[in-house]
Amino acid sequence: MAQLILNHLSKDFGTGRPAVSDVSLTVREGGFLALLGPSGCGKTTVLRMIAGFEQPSDGSIVLGERTLADASGALPPEKRNMAMVFQSYALWPHMTVAENVGYPLKVRGITGAAWQARVMEALSVVRLEDFAERRPADLSGGQRQRVALARCLVTAPDVVLLDEPLANLDRHLKAAMEETFREFHARSGATMIYVTHDQGEAMALATDIAVMSEGRLIQVASPQDIYARPEGRVVGGLVGQGAILDLALPEHGPRLLSWPTIETAFRRTSAPGRAVLVRPEHVVADPAGILLQVIACVFEGERFALSLRTAGGQGLKAYATHPMDCGVLQPFVIRQAWLL
Repeated sequence: MAQLILNHLSKDFGTGRPAVSDVSLTVREGGFLALLGPSGCGKTTVLRMIAGFEQPSDGSIVLGERTLADASGALPPEKRNMAMVFQSYALWPHMTVAENVGYPLKVRGITGAAWQARVMEALSVVRLEDFAERRPADLSGGQRQRVALARCLVTAPDVVLLDEPLANLDRHLKAAMEETFREFHARSGATMIYVTHDQGEAMALATDIAVMSEGRLIQVASPQDIYARPEGRVVGGLVGQGAILDLALPEHGPRLLSWPTIETAFRRTSAPGRAVLVRPEHVVADPAGILLQVIACVFEGERFALSLRTAGGQGLKAYATHPMDCGVLQPFVIRQAWLL
């Protein structure tokens, strides 16, 4: 395997605004990178350039010692030793599971016992050895996705590319497939790049998350760092639950704010407002807190989700173990917040 590097990668389709603009990113060998962002942010275009389906307008893509693509030329997809999983699974209905998985080997001229051994090894990784002779029509959606994963693995690719592979699955099946992806990554050791607009998927699966917006790369960090220390309103609003407040804070000070600093900011009116991210788990009912109005209280099964409003009209979210009446004022403490 080898390290994948994107150097100032750009793609302009001539529509007036580049689809991807100056993206530089190093994907660590054997890592699981999620490209996260809203529809139209450029993440799928980046994936297609890595795969070889699009050529960069500027910049380059390097895998190990090989330049895969730049503005002057590009290696075709079949020479990049990569594999791709699509939303639609892309399985041939007339072939068995084993034949679907082994098709890339057949194209490379591998047959006989070697073909059989590699196909069964790939199926064992996704736990489908007993389904080798079935047709795709006989499988569930999750099983078809696992066949597509096995087909990726059979050629021992340097990089596995996944384009929103769980988008067509229901919520319960998504949870099961997330576990399959984690196991697949652990057992295969492949470098994986996963495109999604679902921050829950990205947080659950990835070792690193790259957040994109309007064709640009905004932040790259581990899921824990992205959640705890987002850079700017875009990342803060996209990753996790929470609310962004404008608080009167001094120019200089720590970015991780404690309750005494937050309480003082609520009472101060002279300083300019600065954007602060508050996660709902840090908003706690406490007699020593400030009064917030309960706007909504929704039962979510294991807890109640509260929508709150400050005296200045700003919104907050919180959790509670018991219901609260809407319209009433309750004291809350904000244990910590992050200055964006």
